[in-house]
Amino acid sequence: MNFEILWGFALATASLAIFPGPDNIYVLTQSIAHGKKYGLATTAGLISGCLVHTTLLAFGVSAIISVNPSLFFTIKLFGAIYLFYLAFRVFRAEARISIETLDKPKRTLWQLYRQGFVMNVLNPKVTIFFLAFCPGFLFSTFLSTTLQFYVLGVLFMLISFLIFSAIAVMAGAISGYLQKHPKAPLYLKWLQILVFIGIGLYLLLSYK
Repeated sequence: MNFEILWGFALATASLAIFPGPDNIYVLTQSIAHGKKYGLATTAGLISGCLVHTTLLAFGVSAIISVNPSLFFTIKLFGAIYLFYLAFRVFRAEARISIETLDKPKRTLWQLYRQGFVMNVLNPKVTIFFLAFCPGFLFSTFLSTTLQFYVLGVLFMLISFLIFSAIAVMAGAISGYLQKHPKAPLYLKWLQILVFIGIGLYLLLSYK
């Protein structure tokens, strides 16, 4: 069992969870508009949805490996290319963070949880990202690939939940910081580009 790979996966996951994206921006806006517990409910729903993607990945990719191990190379190559594509999209995007807190009817905690769950499960981009991201971090030669994918999925969910929860709790401070430091989105943009490129290069260099 290679714990260095797990540490690398944890670091990559934390980096991706911190950078602005649709999910954590949604958590931020819910917290600013309605309060911390509403942001936490949204976070719980979003993270719960990851379990569905983990299950699809664990059984789907594991089956592919058992039938045709050489096809696994193609999956990892796709992952690297997709991460480079994400880096390119961030590069082309405007360096700004839009936080809309329009007055909308307040939903119950259960409604926000359910909406977060559905948003995650029905988002095909999340499925593609899991397929691109996780296969390059298999960490054991004796554990089944299915079990390894579940370990990676649970680790991804735990780290993302902690970071998203911190965003919900500190929503006011984060919003104030972004307003006082207009160049912060630009720095985050380039850091995000470097993270995507770095993970993509890792996938390429991990080929044997």
